[in-house]
Amino acid sequence: MQISNEDYKQFKPLLFSLGYRLLGSVIETEDIMQETFLKAFEINEQNIDNKKAYLCKMMTNRCLDVLKSARYKREQYVGPWNPEPLLLEKLHTFDPSEKMIQNEGLSIAYLRMMEHLTPDERAVLLLREVFDFPYSEIANIIEKKDENCRKIFSRAKQKISFVEGESLNYEKNKSMINRFIVAFQMQNMDALLELISENVTLYSDGGGKVNAAVRPIVSLPNVLALLFGILKKAPEDSYFEIKNVNGQPAIIIYMNGTLQSILSFYICDNKINEIYITMNPDKLPIL
Repeated sequence: MQISNEDYKQFKPLLFSLGYRLLGSVIETEDIMQETFLKAFEINEQNIDNKKAYLCKMMTNRCLDVLKSARYKREQYVGPWNPEPLLLEKLHTFDPSEKMIQNEGLSIAYLRMMEHLTPDERAVLLLREVFDFPYSEIANIIEKKDENCRKIFSRAKQKISFVEGESLNYEKNKSMINRFIVAFQMQNMDALLELISENVTLYSDGGGKVNAAVRPIVSLPNVLALLFGILKKAPEDSYFEIKNVNGQPAIIIYMNGTLQSILSFYICDNKINEIYITMNPDKLPIL
């Protein structure tokens, strides 16, 4: 297959977006993306008229192989698993025209729910809902019949129905996060009760590399107790910024001069319903 430099520039954002959504890992996605392009350069078939579909098929199948072999690794993971945060401000390789590909189905809440899907369900849902592939092309990519793909899509949608109400309005959510920060710093319980769901759940991902809760923290009192405990132990030189992570505002926390953690949020019905703290150093971007 003749892959030009222009093809590489054109399809790289698409393949990265697809792979990252499937795997939740930047490093694994970049490795598989490079493997896909290298393999495509070696293919001699001249009758491939849809390079986009063919490259997506190669990328998807490689990601599915990883997913089907990664279940054991997930089971051995210490504590809750959060997707690797994607700091969009660092991605200079993306053209502005790819904004839709960057943001739809990219939130931490959405990607975390993808863990409840089988690899095939994950692939069909993304290809159909995020990338708008017709069922005929999806069937060719994952090598199943159209009818099967429709059933897989329906089943996947039912499994992740809770994120349907997720607020993705960046500026509105940023305002809410700022109010959360002020209320938290002032320990204004009335304001926190207004902002956070009583049934909030916090997922702390340390991966066994740093000290973190090994089980999800459930309910507002327990979550606030943990957060206030972290604040109390924070060194004096700690500071934070709000940055665009996975298309949504997130709190980037620095301690002792280095990036210590990233707090992302699932906001629905004007309430913070879930909080994701990623502290595993292997998952934190180099700033």
